[in-house]
Amino acid sequence: MARVVVAGAGAIGASVAYHLALLGADDVVLADAGDVAGGATAKAMGGVRQQFSTAAEVRLAQASIRFFEELGAAFFQQVGYVFIATTEVGLAELEERHAVQSELGVPVERVDSARVAALVPGLETADVLGGVYCGEDGTAIPGDVTRELVVRAGALGVDVREQTDALALDRDVLVVACGPSSAQVAARIGVELPIRPLCRQLVHTTPVAGLAERLPMTVESETGFHFRRRDDALVLAMSEATPRWGFAELVDDELAADWLARLHLRFPAAAGAQIETAWAGLYDMTPDAHPIVGFVGGGVYSACGFSGHGFMQSPAVGRAAAEEILGLTPSLDLSPYRLERFEAGAVFPERVVL
Repeated sequence: MARVVVAGAGAIGASVAYHLALLGADDVVLADAGDVAGGATAKAMGGVRQQFSTAAEVRLAQASIRFFEELGAAFFQQVGYVFIATTEVGLAELEERHAVQSELGVPVERVDSARVAALVPGLETADVLGGVYCGEDGTAIPGDVTRELVVRAGALGVDVREQTDALALDRDVLVVACGPSSAQVAARIGVELPIRPLCRQLVHTTPVAGLAERLPMTVESETGFHFRRRDDALVLAMSEATPRWGFAELVDDELAADWLARLHLRFPAAAGAQIETAWAGLYDMTPDAHPIVGFVGGGVYSACGFSGHGFMQSPAVGRAAAEEILGLTPSLDLSPYRLERFEAGAVFPERVVL
């Protein structure tokens, strides 16, 4: 059987390696230049949702949700996701996405301001016109899930190597799953991938008393401001008006302060919360915010460019990619994610990039 080297031991690489072994591959190496779950995965928000704007992304998320459910409450808190709208335009956009999601079988429901207030105790809802809620969605700790998959992969015979240059290893197939560094890694073997790093940051608050045990991930549709519970505190994030392209992982203190102020306004229950810490990480962005999955050269398979959605989509992508690498029919349609789509000038169809 061919020797497969998976470059990158983040959420995607770990899932690909695990599923390869699960499907019977007996010569798999999972290699990372750093440590397992030590890059972008370690810094991710950890949201797991099916509420996307395109059918292709919804299908990936649906398949992944089932895997997270099987992991159980120790790894996945199925607390739901609620998107709120404060304008008619925002409400119409939620309704448009609701139609796509519902048609595909996602149990997403329309909610009014009273229902939002019940779902998120302590939220300011006076300006909320409505929203959507999916109770199957939820949150996890990406590093914990990834390390669990690596342990399972190792038990199935995968050779896990940290502090290792994957390109220095003998191989028949190389899987490029290096997140924001994927384009640079692929370039070393003559493959061009349209992926570039985008700096994003998160803010972790001081403890907040009285948080609901099952507080949903809460998202302002118009602004992209969102927060989740993590232990007895909250983690905040928001889309930035001016994208910060490049590998510099720097925290913008003004943005952090702005987000805290937004939290105090939107969630008065956290009025006393302050900034405990903040950190920055990288998204591996493609021009259309969809990943690049498939063979991109002789013996080179791409599983990268997830544009901030890699962790939540890793179970489904890992399984389908492993099937394809082994010559099986993928359990999911991967055709929307081929590199060749950019030859026709891909646009930016996925609008829900948090």
